[in-house]
This record gives sequence, C-alpha cells and structure tokens, in this order.
Amino acid sequence: MQIKDLLVLHEGIRNKPYEDTNGHLTIGVGRNLDSMGLTDDEIYYLLRNDISRCEKELTETFDWFTGLTDIRKEAMINICFNLGITSLRRFKKALAAMELEDYSLAAKEFLDSLWASQVGQRAITVTNMIRTGEYDA
Repeated sequence: MQIKDLLVLHEGIRNKPYEDTNGHLTIGVGRNLDSMGLTDDEIYYLLRNDISRCEKELTETFDWFTGLTDIRKEAMINICFNLGITSLRRFKKALAAMELEDYSLAAKEFLDSLWASQVGQRAITVTNMIRTGEYDA
C-alpha cells in the first residue's frame, strides 16, 4: 500500500469542510485549515479550476458565450464566479441584451441590480468590460 492510500484509509476524504475530532476545521484528506491553511500554489490551483468551471457552465448555458471577445468572456466569467450560474440566469434582460450583442444595454441592466449595489466597484469594472470590450485604463 502506498502512503497516499494509507492516509486516505485513515483520514478519509471529505470534499466539504468539517470539524475533526479536536474541533479543527478540516477538508480533503485531513488538511487542517485552522493551522495549515492553503499554500499560494493550492489557492491558484483552486482558482484555475473555478475559472474553468465557470467558463464551462457559461458555454453550456448560453449559445452566444463562445462568440464573445476574450474580454467580454472574462467579464461574464467574473460575474458567474461571483454569483454562480443559477443566480446569473436570473438576469433575464441583461442576458437577452448580451445575446443581441447590445453590450451597452447589457451593462446598464447588470448595473441596475441588487448585485451591483452589493459589489460596488467590481460591478462597474466588469460592466465597463462588457460595454466597451476593453479593460479599464
């Protein structure tokens, strides 16, 4: 038996945080988040996976997504990352405008939301990306 298999046998695998027998927040195969946390490499590994998941969800949900410029795709990935695909789907008017390539209207509709008031500058940044197809200066 390899050490990996032995540790999985003894620790188990948990894909959601839980408290171990000593009350420490733990995840995965016995990763003690209270004392060890995550390394930068692990953080960016998770981020890359989350970005890929959002891009896949957007591609599978909206036929028009693949036709967007890279910057507009990144704006939509940012919104999806923040809200999740289920909540993003509720932006009916903004998404309809995206499909029609009316990016000014889409940006206006995204900004006219509770989400925009909650996230502040983030909403301004990503809606400017949608509206102009460019990064903010």
